[in-house]
Amino acid sequence: MVNDIARIISEGGASLGIELGSTRIKAVLIDGNMNPVASGSHTWENKLENGLWTYSLDAVREGLQDAYKNLKDEVREKYGVEITALRAAGFSAMMHGYLVFDKDGKLLTPFRTWRNTVTGQAAEELTELFGFNIPQRWSIAHLYQAILNGEEHVKDISFITTLAGYVHWVLTGDKVLGVGEASGMFPIDSEKNDYDSGMLSKFADKISGKNYPWNITEILPKVLMAGDACSRLTDEGALFLDPTGTLKGGCIVCPPEGDAGTGMVATNSVAQRTGNISAGTSVFAMIVLEKALNGVYPEIDMVTTPDGKPVAMVHCNNCTSDLDAWVRLFKELNAVTGAQISTPDLYDALYAKALEGAADCGGVISYNYYSGEPVTGLSEGRPLLVRRPDADFSLANFMRAQLFAAMATLKLGMDLLYDKEKVSVDCLMGHGGLFKTPVVGQRLMAAAMNAPVAVMKTAAEGGAWGIAVLAAYAADTCGLSLGDYLNEKVFADTESSVIEPYGEDVDGFNGFMKNYTAGLAAEKAAVESIK
Repeated sequence: MVNDIARIISEGGASLGIELGSTRIKAVLIDGNMNPVASGSHTWENKLENGLWTYSLDAVREGLQDAYKNLKDEVREKYGVEITALRAAGFSAMMHGYLVFDKDGKLLTPFRTWRNTVTGQAAEELTELFGFNIPQRWSIAHLYQAILNGEEHVKDISFITTLAGYVHWVLTGDKVLGVGEASGMFPIDSEKNDYDSGMLSKFADKISGKNYPWNITEILPKVLMAGDACSRLTDEGALFLDPTGTLKGGCIVCPPEGDAGTGMVATNSVAQRTGNISAGTSVFAMIVLEKALNGVYPEIDMVTTPDGKPVAMVHCNNCTSDLDAWVRLFKELNAVTGAQISTPDLYDALYAKALEGAADCGGVISYNYYSGEPVTGLSEGRPLLVRRPDADFSLANFMRAQLFAAMATLKLGMDLLYDKEKVSVDCLMGHGGLFKTPVVGQRLMAAAMNAPVAVMKTAAEGGAWGIAVLAAYAADTCGLSLGDYLNEKVFADTESSVIEPYGEDVDGFNGFMKNYTAGLAAEKAAVESIK
């Protein structure tokens, strides 16, 4: 087996996927059967600079190179060979945000990530203009807000893209996006799988008085579908990724996708009535629709699958950051006392403790807002723990409240789909850090969503594996649709565990939500008062 994999890698038959997440850049190498054979990662963090969350382009380059180097090292250690060529590659990243460049390729303003909630006026005006919800984190909202602010750099824009689009551009020279990623920049017409022409015209008319030397259609990336073998890794791009010069250019590079699209692929959730939940730094649920929504909701984004099907997306900025901070605190306590426990074991122990808590957390309430949360109307975040003096403040209830808080805002948006739009979903596929500990996150998420939640064994590989699969799909000339390709060639023998919602957990979560929504005024007061 090891010799077979070594031969595939040395002959250039493996496919590479790299995803730039909020806290980790992960690289995964897969064989012809879509099995992960090696991986590497790099840890990074966004920085709050001048009131905006950002990553530098130097950090992007260093992170890509480090993640790939660590993957190379694992390949050399496990298989005794070097990666000199690839069959295909794909690059993904956290969606949305604002990266703008001039005609010479110079970055005009620091990268503004999805996490920023400074585009409220733009999002509101564009939503009204289009009759279509434009969330604050979408690229078009960032662009229009910069216009409203009168920012000097806007007149010099030659190209606007996302982080995934930027990486693809650097490595291939092509200014393109996969349709799923593009749908987080500007609304997509799912009949044409391209930007909505009517809305493009409305936007152009809206800003016509500014007399900018560009048109919106000229500065957006070209939209491509999953399976399009659109690009090739250039020699310069290969050297950018692997400064040792060992990797050569020439392989197919699939359209760049966002973490939402790769999550759908990684969980086989691209068909109607399927859905998935990605729970990490942020949390979002995506349901592939049978028909268009009747209403426009600020809590619900309309995006697409990587092959263009309409998707209702509930995205919340905050999920595990506050929970992770508490685990770090407990880790520090362990160090002080001399206790020896690994971080993964500590997570497992604390998560398991949550199952011992009262169904409704015993009156303990947590607000996990590290940053603003548009779903609840907050422009900034202040992590907050609240309880009545007579609450049962135990470790079990505390941990259960932390996990429920990570799901609470998502619940508010999903209820709109269930109650107002009568959207149906057969099962939700879970992936991301919240589901790493077996059973716990899955069981409590089933209660929060009041729907079965499944976790696949491959879900642990996440979006990096998903974009590697999309890369392989682009290189394969099988003629199958993306859905059929996933069913027949990727997930045919994949095992998953499904947990149905427990009645007691559902009732308990609803009780927690009653307290949670009532106490949102306290969270809003904290944002207004604590500067």
